[in-house]
Amino acid sequence: MRILFLTHSFNSLAQRLFVDLTEAGHEISIEFDIADSVAVEAVALYRPDIILAPFLKRAIPEVVWRDKPCLVVHPGIIGDRGPSALDWAIQRGESAWGATVLQANEVMDGGNIWAAETFPVSLEKKSSLYRNQVTEAASKAVAAALARYLDGKFQPCPSEKWPDVRGKDHPLMRQADRKINWESDDTRTVLRKIHAADGFPGVRDELFGAPCFLFDAHADPEMAGRPGALLGWRGHGAVRATRDGAVRIGHVRRPDGEHTFKLPASVAFASELESLPLLDDAGADGIRYEEAESVGYLYFDFYNGAMSTEQCQRILAAYRQACARPTRVIALMGGEDFWSNGIHLNMIEAADSPADESMRNIRAMDDLAEAILRTTSHLTIAALAANAGAGGAFLALAADQVWVRPGIVLNPHYKNMGNLYGSEFWTYTLPRRVGAEQAVSITQNRLPLGGAQALRMGIADACFGVDAASFRSEARKRASALAALPGYGERLAAKTETRRCDEAIKPLAQYRDHELAEMQRNFYGFDPSYHYARYQFVHKTPHAWTPRHLCRHRDIMQKQVQ
Repeated sequence: MRILFLTHSFNSLAQRLFVDLTEAGHEISIEFDIADSVAVEAVALYRPDIILAPFLKRAIPEVVWRDKPCLVVHPGIIGDRGPSALDWAIQRGESAWGATVLQANEVMDGGNIWAAETFPVSLEKKSSLYRNQVTEAASKAVAAALARYLDGKFQPCPSEKWPDVRGKDHPLMRQADRKINWESDDTRTVLRKIHAADGFPGVRDELFGAPCFLFDAHADPEMAGRPGALLGWRGHGAVRATRDGAVRIGHVRRPDGEHTFKLPASVAFASELESLPLLDDAGADGIRYEEAESVGYLYFDFYNGAMSTEQCQRILAAYRQACARPTRVIALMGGEDFWSNGIHLNMIEAADSPADESMRNIRAMDDLAEAILRTTSHLTIAALAANAGAGGAFLALAADQVWVRPGIVLNPHYKNMGNLYGSEFWTYTLPRRVGAEQAVSITQNRLPLGGAQALRMGIADACFGVDAASFRSEARKRASALAALPGYGERLAAKTETRRCDEAIKPLAQYRDHELAEMQRNFYGFDPSYHYARYQFVHKTPHAWTPRHLCRHRDIMQKQVQ
């Protein structure tokens, strides 16, 4: 079918559905929901068979849903209504939740049901729940809904006619509903409140007497004190006592501070650092290493997948330690929500010189990528159970083997961030995997890829697993088998010889110098598009138009004009 996405932004769910539906043979065009007139124009230009709304913040215009079937993806169980579906579910401590596909009508989230999926819920951040369980459930529900629509025999019906309806209409959750009572709330309650606001909007509170919004909370069972008291710094997070323990608050947003966007707590409150003791930060920096059966597993779980200069340097140090261990294989496991998204744009935006910090950050990323590429003591694996984008996607290509999960989304390109050229040795690693012509196409395309597509193109070497847990379990089995191969020595020797030959043809230093020269123009040159795009991204500036690479129906209009 010809499907028009009407969406607030091309977020992780919209990207996953784009990948899945393109794989299923549908033709997709995308229009950001900026104004009623824009949506009406998009429908007239594209003439879709059906409209899919994966992520909306307002109602679809009546003139659109009365003319075309519009399927809305709601991150809630059947019968649930309102804009704060996940917020209420997490804060109430629901043990199960879901995603529902319903047909748009005059009642927001009140249309007839086409399909629904449910999943178990534990104590998780809203952003994590959305990217993982909600996205998986929505993918299945959308596939079922479209199959039923194509079949023509299924009749959608109101939610009250579905069995076991538990959902109900919920108002927008406001800060008064999220308020933490530090004197009486226990750790679990505090975590639920902050988790329910993670990503957006955060919980309004105070630290050091200054108003701020709290994000990225973790239980800290080793600490206790007077409820509400600040106990110290662990990693970049501030540890604060609850009624029965403590929580570590990793990120905050200070609306009246020098920087009004989200930052690590220790950066947002840098002048208050010395007022609290520094606690042991083991495990608090997101980096973890473990060994089993001659395999070293290196995890780097960073908030939103962003890797600052310091974080890159810490991973590099941990990687070098891993290389010194008597193992045979090193598996780079990334994080729970993202494998990596490359350089840390918020930290760059907060720097005295964003251009200088951009260059420092990209050099630190390159140092890590180069260390992986030059490794001759081990075979290396990048095991991607979660999404990766920009420099993070290309960092994975530095490994000998790239293993991916079918449900992940890869964005192996930089151009969406103000036409960045990119580094991480992509001009070496990508062409040797897919060829020079396809390498250019991938980086210019600016569209997401799924795991199966990455495998077909040669970006990945294996694609397996039903979900993240099964992928990680299978990855460990495969990594152990690789370490135990009878021909392991010959394989390692062949890798070393290939690296020696490649170095003789064109040294890695030349690739690096070329890429950094291009990046220097992006950071310091006359074209400010990178700095503009970074500012828009960090400050969450609403879209004023849909990027042309997403809205193929605008190409139709352009051809008509010509």
